[in-house]
Amino acid sequence: MRILVQRVTSAQVSVDNEIVAAIDPSEHAAPHGLLALVGVTHGDTAAIAASLADKLWRLRILDDERSAADLCAPILVVSQFTLYADTRKGRRPSWSAAAPGPVAEPLVDTFADALRELGAPVAVGRFGAHMRVALTNDGPVTLLLES
Repeated sequence: MRILVQRVTSAQVSVDNEIVAAIDPSEHAAPHGLLALVGVTHGDTAAIAASLADKLWRLRILDDERSAADLCAPILVVSQFTLYADTRKGRRPSWSAAAPGPVAEPLVDTFADALRELGAPVAVGRFGAHMRVALTNDGPVTLLLES
């Protein structure tokens, strides 16, 4: 599992010009939130998803080395199979390392549910849809978490 994390001051996902998910950290009295782009590969499990959710929730990347858990910062979770693109050969990426939708979708849901169980305010994009993600990256801070 790969999670590309961005520290944001706002983020939203639109499908067909309709906002389907958004976070506004100021609504949670937090200066920042996190955007988590989540890619799933073959062999990933619910335990891996839960472990990475815990890691993200406690990762000290917000102001004054605080975590999302310290501030109850909101997290926007967006499925992103392209995180497993293989671009080593030719000009056309291979997607063979990305898990198929019936495998990936429940694990993205498990990741989001694990964050909620930890106390995170979570919004989620629409799996499999053509999404437009708008965000304001702060710092910028962008990190890659991997299992």
